[in-house]
Amino acid sequence: MTSPSTPHPEPLSDDDTDWNTSENPSFSEVLQAHCTRRKLLAGLGSSATLMGLFPFSTSVALAKKGSSTPSAQAPLQPHQRITALDFSAVPKGKADAVRVPEGYQAQVVFALGDPLNSRTPAYRNDGTDTDFDSRAGDHHDGMEYFGLSADGRRRDPHSSQRGLLVMNHEAVTNHFLHPAGASALPRPSAEADKEIAAHGVSVVEVIRKASGWEYVVDSLYNRRVTPLTPVELSGAARGHSLCKTRYSPTGQRTRGTLNNCGTGCTPWGTFLTGEENWAGYFTRSPNDDAARGATHPDERLSLLRYARPQGATSRYGWETAGRSDRFARWDISVTGTSPDGTDDYRHEANTMGFIVELDPFRNQAMIKKRTSLGRFAHESAAFGLLTHGQPLAVYMGDDSRGEYIYKFVSAAPWDRSDARPSDPMATGDKYLDKGTLYVARFHEDGTGTWEALSMRALGTRARDNKTGYRFADDGDVCIHARLAADAVGATKMDRPEWCAVHPDTGEVYVSLTNNSQRKLEPAGTQQGLHASSPRAYTNAGAAATQSQGNLNGHIIRLRENSHRTTATTFTWDVYLFGARSTADAASINLSALNEDQDFSGPDGVWFSQHTGLCWIQTDDRALSDASNCMMLAGVAGRVGDGESVVVRHTRTDGSAVDVPTLVGRPPSASQLKRFLVGPVQCEITGCTETPDGKTLFVNIQHPGEEITAQRATDPQQYTSHWPANAGYGPGGALGRPRSATVAIIHTNGLPIGSGRPPFEKGTPS
Repeated sequence: MTSPSTPHPEPLSDDDTDWNTSENPSFSEVLQAHCTRRKLLAGLGSSATLMGLFPFSTSVALAKKGSSTPSAQAPLQPHQRITALDFSAVPKGKADAVRVPEGYQAQVVFALGDPLNSRTPAYRNDGTDTDFDSRAGDHHDGMEYFGLSADGRRRDPHSSQRGLLVMNHEAVTNHFLHPAGASALPRPSAEADKEIAAHGVSVVEVIRKASGWEYVVDSLYNRRVTPLTPVELSGAARGHSLCKTRYSPTGQRTRGTLNNCGTGCTPWGTFLTGEENWAGYFTRSPNDDAARGATHPDERLSLLRYARPQGATSRYGWETAGRSDRFARWDISVTGTSPDGTDDYRHEANTMGFIVELDPFRNQAMIKKRTSLGRFAHESAAFGLLTHGQPLAVYMGDDSRGEYIYKFVSAAPWDRSDARPSDPMATGDKYLDKGTLYVARFHEDGTGTWEALSMRALGTRARDNKTGYRFADDGDVCIHARLAADAVGATKMDRPEWCAVHPDTGEVYVSLTNNSQRKLEPAGTQQGLHASSPRAYTNAGAAATQSQGNLNGHIIRLRENSHRTTATTFTWDVYLFGARSTADAASINLSALNEDQDFSGPDGVWFSQHTGLCWIQTDDRALSDASNCMMLAGVAGRVGDGESVVVRHTRTDGSAVDVPTLVGRPPSASQLKRFLVGPVQCEITGCTETPDGKTLFVNIQHPGEEITAQRATDPQQYTSHWPANAGYGPGGALGRPRSATVAIIHTNGLPIGSGRPPFEKGTPS
């Protein structure tokens, strides 16, 4: 995820730095010898238009990195899936607008600052607005749709006309939230309060009318969850000594959720959100190591592994806004005198970095952090296919360079009667609080292994391992999942982002966004080339100043042994390599992408339960000279449908470096197409659909984010004015940009991704 500008020097985000100093092998260093002598396993078995974005009166109207929703609806049979994309691809472009194919219409539904009730004033979008605990937050990200009955009184997983959108608000572009831009340190308390409240989650009711989709002001379901909302710690780390704080001396609770990125929908109908770059919100004093002393386990070592060395500064400087407890919590230095941390916030960061569950239909139900799923830079949470009587599996990525791919397997076997429970959060207790956390290792024979992370599985490595960290118990293992993964030799990956599960095959897709640490001639902490990341090159075009590395990213996929989510072995290949269509086919454009397909920086990856299409969303700078960020539709194949190839590079001394890799079958023109291009400097993220597949909801995050404090008050200097420039909200052609959710429909009423428009090219829709 990209980071907004700040009023003071910003520390590197967790995903910008390699904090994994373990000697664990990168993903395919162990595969090179094998890949040169084998083929992959056999497989199992144009013009775009600027669509109008129209505002509506009263209830503001029409216009998610997500996971599959395994129980939301009965999926189509395989023969009903879309097997060929029959729309004209959207060309790359730099327009400050949302562009979709002819025959489709995109309209804004819900934007930064939109009020959730009639007591909150309409959004002025001039920096004077307050009450963000009653408004849409900023940086819309992952998102899920939950159907409501026609009368709005109960959940209806089959309803495509009325439902709840539950979405993350990952961060803020804080210069646009204040009248004169964000202030320098120390931060004014009013500014900090506004920025804090603009983080978190929104629950908002939406309804489809004759005029299109609208969000419902004053819905009883509308809700904001912020970093100040009470939250319960649940699972292995509940009550742990490393979670005790001044706010919760018992270590059983914390406040809020932070830097929420990807999402998930449980089989029992609740919402999951992942806490991603939470570490950068906390500061540590330059002398904090000495203040902590020789603790057991060594907290200094664990803080460094989670990107909080002593002297680390915070992203927004909220700890400088005053002496109130709501600001003090962002300083995780030892400031008290207690031996257990119950008189300060030295352990506050240990209560962040989890998967969080909430019931969107019950505002009063306690929100819970599912600590047994591990603590790291979480993206989405994707459930494997369900089998009655078999445990559940949840797939997750840790979004930082050199981090890992994880899986959680429940202790309880799935009971299909739990799909409609009377108490959904209690059902979450049943399946998500007890189980086994695994981390992935990739082997030279083209298979992989899931390594268990528990005191029992670690054995003697719990106290004697190459990290130097000594684990005390299973709660400690979950809190420090990264260190446990280091200890078992997990395989380093290139920023594992969203995970998604194919609704028919059950194969798991993971987006690996990029890695500038990949080098042809590695040194120090830089990572060398290998089969999972066989490319190192300097980017072409206007962005050529970027350092060499795996700049365009790729999507990996794996198939569990015997197609069982409880399997401890799997087979893998690379679904797609991001690249410019004009890049060298032998060393960069390994998936043979054409002009209608080329992309860079895959971030969100999500499967439609209705059509089976794979939706790919980008967060990218490497292709920014040619296009704004985008979304593509793909007809996915199967693991093993391609072949092994050898990529040849030449070092500066003229010597050759041959790197084998495993490439899926290159997509045909009808199997992968660009579907959407967003406004200037946005990220396309968050994707969900109505059960009938006829509405696709997509989030446009931080358009025009590259703004400085000096330019924040001059609309002429803004790089984007979307969506005000399209008629949504105040400001018109010079309005401040806003993150927003758009609803996309086919004008002929077809499922998204199918059918050509029933009119000639250029005819108004």
